Amino acid sequence: MYLKNLSLINFKNYEQLEIEFSQKINCFVGDNGVGKTNLLDAVYYLSFCKSRFNLIDSQNIKHDENFFVIQGNYYIRNENESVYCGIKRNKKKQFKRNKKEYKKLSDHIGLIPLVLISPYDSNLIIAGSDERRKFLNGVISQFDKQYLEDLIKYNRALSQRNSLLKNFAKTNTFNIETIEIWDEQLIKLGTSIYEKRVNFVNELMPVFQKYYEIISNGNEEVKLNFSSQLHDFDFPELLKNAIERDRILQYTTVGIHKDDLIFKLDDFLIKKNGSQGQQKTFLVALKLAQFDYMKNIYGFKPILLLDDVFDKFDLFRVKQIIKLVAENNFRQIFITDTNKDRVKNILNDSSIEYNLFNVSNDTIELSNNIKL
Repeated sequence: MYLKNLSLINFKNYEQLEIEFSQKINCFVGDNGVGKTNLLDAVYYLSFCKSRFNLIDSQNIKHDENFFVIQGNYYIRNENESVYCGIKRNKKKQFKRNKKEYKKLSDHIGLIPLVLISPYDSNLIIAGSDERRKFLNGVISQFDKQYLEDLIKYNRALSQRNSLLKNFAKTNTFNIETIEIWDEQLIKLGTSIYEKRVNFVNELMPVFQKYYEIISNGNEEVKLNFSSQLHDFDFPELLKNAIERDRILQYTTVGIHKDDLIFKLDDFLIKKNGSQGQQKTFLVALKLAQFDYMKNIYGFKPILLLDDVFDKFDLFRVKQIIKLVAENNFRQIFITDTNKDRVKNILNDSSIEYNLFNVSNDTIELSNNIKL
C-alpha cells in the first residue's frame, strides 16, 4: 500500500498544492513553521477523517477561506483507491471513497492503516490516562470495526448514565431501575472492550521490547503494563459497589473509561525517571511496535509518518531507526526535519529510494530524487 499523490486546496497554510510521492521515503525539509507538519497532517486526515493536531475541522481551513479539500490517490491491495475529504464552514464534513460518500465516517477507519510518530507523542507519557486510552482506542479501532462500534456505544451509554446521575441530584430523586438499564449496556460493551485491550497489550509487549532494544542498543529494560479495575473485579460488582459514590459525585467512577497504560523503565516510571532521550526512544519503539502489529493484522505495511523524530536523538539512535527502514521493515514513509544535510547523509548511507522536498512557506520543490 502507498499514497501516489496528494492534492490540497485551502488546507492550513496551503492555498493549492499537488504533489507526487515516492513509494519508499519522502522527506520534507525546511525551517520550523513553514508547513512541513501540515503535509503529514493532510495524509493523517485521509486515514482518520480528522486532524491529529487540531480536532476542530473549521480551524484547519486556510485563513479567510470558506472551505478546504484534501484528495489522495492510493494503491491498496492491488487496487487504485481515491479518497476525498471536504470541509465547508458550518457544513457537515464530506468524506468519499472512489466518489461515493460515506454514510458514517467510522466506516472509513481502517481502510488506510497509518502510524504517526511526532513530538506530540510526549503527551502519552506526561499527560493523563485519557491520552493513553486514546492510543489504545486509535490502534485497535483501525483493525477491529466491532471494537470501534462498541466504544462509541459505550461512551454514549456512559454519557447517558452520568446525565441521569446529575438529574437525580438536581431533583433529589433516585431510581435504581433506570440506572440498571445503562449498567447493562456498560457491562456488555465494557467487558468486550476490556478483553480486546488485554489481548492487544499482551501481544504488543514483546514487539515493543524488541524495538526498544534495537534503538537503545539494549542498555535498558522497558515494561508496558495495562491497568484496569476489571483485572480484580467483575464489572457488575464494580458498578454495584460504587453506586453510592457515583450518586454523591454525580458521575460514573468505575469502568473501562478508567483504564490506563503504565510505562516503566528498569522498574521505575519513565515519566519520573526517564531522560528526554529515553522517553523519546520509548515512544518511538512503542509506535514501531504498533506498526509491526498492524502489519501482521492487515497483511501489508501501513504508511509511516515521522514528524521531527530525529531531534534530540544521538547519531547512533538515528542510524538505528534508519537501519530498520533500510532493512525493508517498512513500505512508504514520510519524514519531516529541519536539517537537510542530516537527512541526506543518513539516507544516502542506507541505499534506499527517497524523494527530498524543500519546503518554504507554502511552496514545495523536489530537491533530488534518489533511486538506488
